Amino acid sequence: MRIGIVCPYSFDMPGGVQAHVRDLAEALISLDHHVSVLAPADDEDDLPPYVVAAGRAVPVPYNGSVARLSFGPLSFARVRRWLREGKFDVLHLHEPLAPSISLLACLAARGPVVATFHTATTRSRALAAAEGVLQPVLEKISGRIAVSALARRVQVEHLAGGAVEIPNGVSVARFAHASPLPGWPGDGGAIGFLGRFTEPRKGFGILLDAFTQLVASRPGLRLLVAGPGDADEALSKVAPEVRERIVLLGLVSDADKARMLRSVDVYVAPNTGGESFGIILTEAMAAGTAIAASDLDAFRRVLDDGRAGALFPNGDASALASTLAGLLDDPARRAELAGLAREAVAEFDWPVIAARVLEVYSAVVATTPAAVTAEDEPRTDWLPKALRDRLR
Repeated sequence: MRIGIVCPYSFDMPGGVQAHVRDLAEALISLDHHVSVLAPADDEDDLPPYVVAAGRAVPVPYNGSVARLSFGPLSFARVRRWLREGKFDVLHLHEPLAPSISLLACLAARGPVVATFHTATTRSRALAAAEGVLQPVLEKISGRIAVSALARRVQVEHLAGGAVEIPNGVSVARFAHASPLPGWPGDGGAIGFLGRFTEPRKGFGILLDAFTQLVASRPGLRLLVAGPGDADEALSKVAPEVRERIVLLGLVSDADKARMLRSVDVYVAPNTGGESFGIILTEAMAAGTAIAASDLDAFRRVLDDGRAGALFPNGDASALASTLAGLLDDPARRAELAGLAREAVAEFDWPVIAARVLEVYSAVVATTPAAVTAEDEPRTDWLPKALRDRLR
């Protein structure tokens, strides 16, 4: 099958959607399908061979964060050329309502279209107001996938349709077989965090408060942090004796991310909201690391309602400190959680997820047999004027 996949976010920046698109593409390629991914990118030289750059990305506030998106006449032209040259059997768009190239590809395409919705942010008033404007896009989508029950609820309640729930995948073997970083976790115990630590909804401040409560009575305890952000800004209010226990790795490669997760006794996900799934949890589960996570609904579902990881009340630093103390003092409990997590994560392994996505492709192609191509004159008159002007 010839499969075209569109990622709306810059492919040379880390993110859950980008990782999902990359791993899905590679899983499909391993099953002997022809896959081409279109994505914004600033550095075309470092892209995987199956990725085509759709133009430079610009930072735009979106979905409670700042996303790097691409939307304009150059991107639109590249989208249409990619569609014409690809001769795809099916087109798979991710986040097609984001103001980026997934939306442009939906505007330009004719043929079988599948869309995956990642966000669980309902924003019901905005979606209700935009539903009429977005209807021409939604009508082009033959099959919808939601990565979580919350993302599916957005479809049902606000976008006049359902979706097949297929979660994010994880390359289990990559994480399970990684080696810890030298000197980690150490005798005094180690806690880990991965993400944009200066972004409030990631909850790093809550983890810092909890860590500060723990270090006084645990002289060897360390905190290992990976991800982008300004370290001086994030740690400006941390006492020197606490700061010296914190090691920041910065941005890490996929290989080093797996090693980082294998280097700690407990991985902490203190996120406060805006999460539809929690791919980092499945990665920590695959690595065999015990998990402490805020009791967001999305995290609760991934962790089997607390069976495969410890949950603490969202935003409660003292409760997190207590949860971490219990886990650090109980190796048997950590091992039990890790074992249950390994069992639970098997259903998220990419070969399993890719097979389910292929079932959606086959169903859509069977009902819309024509190959994907670019429309000669895509309609843009229904777009809001600000977006329409960007395409001129």
